[in-house]
Amino acid sequence: MTAADAVLAVMFVGLTAYALFAGADFGAGVWDLLAGGTRRGRQQRDQIEHSLAPVWEANHVWLIFVLVVLWTGFPPAFAAIASTLYIPLTLAALGMIARGSAFAFRKTVPSLSVQRFFGAAFAFSSFVTPFFLGAVVGGIASGRVPPGIAAGNVVTSWINPTSALGGALAVGVCAYLAAVLLCADAEREVSPELAGRFRTRALITAIVVGVIAAVGILVLRSDAPELFDGLTHRGLPLMIVSALAGVASILLLVRRKYGWSRITSALAVTAVLWGWAVAQYPYILPPSMTITQAAAGRATQTTMLVSLLIGSVLLLPALVFLYTLFQRSHHDRTAV
Repeated sequence: MTAADAVLAVMFVGLTAYALFAGADFGAGVWDLLAGGTRRGRQQRDQIEHSLAPVWEANHVWLIFVLVVLWTGFPPAFAAIASTLYIPLTLAALGMIARGSAFAFRKTVPSLSVQRFFGAAFAFSSFVTPFFLGAVVGGIASGRVPPGIAAGNVVTSWINPTSALGGALAVGVCAYLAAVLLCADAEREVSPELAGRFRTRALITAIVVGVIAAVGILVLRSDAPELFDGLTHRGLPLMIVSALAGVASILLLVRRKYGWSRITSALAVTAVLWGWAVAQYPYILPPSMTITQAAAGRATQTTMLVSLLIGSVLLLPALVFLYTLFQRSHHDRTAV
């Protein structure tokens, strides 16, 4: 493994963390959108705010991490992605800004009508932001981002069948991760009735995501044959792991083993992401730019690895403490 491979692997660790933590964050906003009217959806929205409020902003640390590593370690790839896919990237950034602002202001304004406006903005942004991010992944994975500044088509690079599949899967996976998370949180807060509601939504979402993934096989075969070939050969073991973990997650939900279901659902998503990485290796921008071609100089790569090691020692314990602290019940946190 070269230094560039190691840096890219660390970047994918950050991307995986963002997909899991921010994915559940975005998905909770989807359930906020579908919770119902002000009165009927109050209990669900209260649980969503209770689960998200302590950690939602920390999740974007992972996105910043991924962007900085990509920019510093693989500048030609970053330039090509940013200049070709600037439309969905800008829309995703605007969605994050609108979502964060609405989430913060909804709790502070006294007017019910204004609260509803901010609530709608939060929920809608939670839906469209992961779609645009999934469309970006679809554009890259299907080989629609060639090397060079704005060398790719700024419209068809993200409006195409594979990007639509990526966006739909991103929204579905986020909603599923959030529902599983909220099941466990509601049960921990001694609200079995609410946990049952999120459990039903998680099971329905799992079926929907499974159907989208099955249809996606046909989409990739016709629209992105090289990606399809990589996923069905080099990436096949990880695809099998993802499928088995997904089935296990559903079975655990049926048995109301919410804690274990969190682990298996996270494993399913992680296996898909790493399956994509393995499928297109050694290309960072398939089918023409390899990792070696995109990598910065060896001195830069080595310095980055040392910096990432030092940074992880400083950052990871704080994040682990943050997530662990807010996995306790509200009563236990108050006592602390």
